[in-house]
Amino acid sequence: MICKLFDVQRNSFADGPGIRTAVFFRGCNLRCAWCHNPEGQSGKKVIFYYAKKCLHCKRCSDLCPRRAIECGKIDFRRCDACGVCSVNCPAGALKSCGYDCTDEELFSLIVKDKAYYDNSGGGVTFSGGECMLQAEAVQRVAERCRECGISTAIDTAGSVPFAEFEKVLPYTDLFLYDIKMVDREKHIQYTGAANDLILQNYGRLLQADARVWVRIPVIPSVNDTAEEMEKIREFVFSFGPHAPQKIELLPYHRLGEWKYRALGHGVPSFDIPGSAEIARLQKLFA
Repeated sequence: MICKLFDVQRNSFADGPGIRTAVFFRGCNLRCAWCHNPEGQSGKKVIFYYAKKCLHCKRCSDLCPRRAIECGKIDFRRCDACGVCSVNCPAGALKSCGYDCTDEELFSLIVKDKAYYDNSGGGVTFSGGECMLQAEAVQRVAERCRECGISTAIDTAGSVPFAEFEKVLPYTDLFLYDIKMVDREKHIQYTGAANDLILQNYGRLLQADARVWVRIPVIPSVNDTAEEMEKIREFVFSFGPHAPQKIELLPYHRLGEWKYRALGHGVPSFDIPGSAEIARLQKLFA
């Protein structure tokens, strides 16, 4: 089965416990205004253009088989990200992003670091984009990982039918579950989609005795008020004996802004929350 990816990061200390391999699947059905992985949204392969490196030699324009580029300026309506331009750019101003591999190829890469997982309590995290849009591929790889004792985690926004979760539940040790806000209209405003399914799936995962860490992005002027965080707190702990094992607040950062520029997109404009602000909000979940 084909896995559509845009990155694999080995020796990661984020997205779960211990040393991990983070696998980023292409495609997402949300459009979060603060997304730091815009290259993983559409599901297509993309080309980054670093304008400061460009020599304006026009080699990319001459070689592009679809005539989709002119001195680095890409018409993404015509571009199929074949990579001819990036391979032949003498200055490295163009970079292909996205590739396909089989589930067996992906598992072969993951298993290389099994000793690190074993020694650190780590494993593999399937992320994105939204990895659950490729649930069958995730299931195939996670099943192989379970067979050889590699711990698995799924980082998800949860906006898929619960039937997709049922495919991976038997092979998943941890769900990193994003809850951005409880307010439905605000969720539509900032992500382009309602959160009904997200909230329903969260409850169903808890009731299925899944191990869940709730992750809340903290976005100033969007969800950083005590009122909004209190609504989230009340919701995540509203399932009686079923509760998440951990609550993580993820402060907004600007580390992905260069990606928007390199893709020719508008750059998100949010403030960065201070450490005192995060500490204040964290107390609500203590």
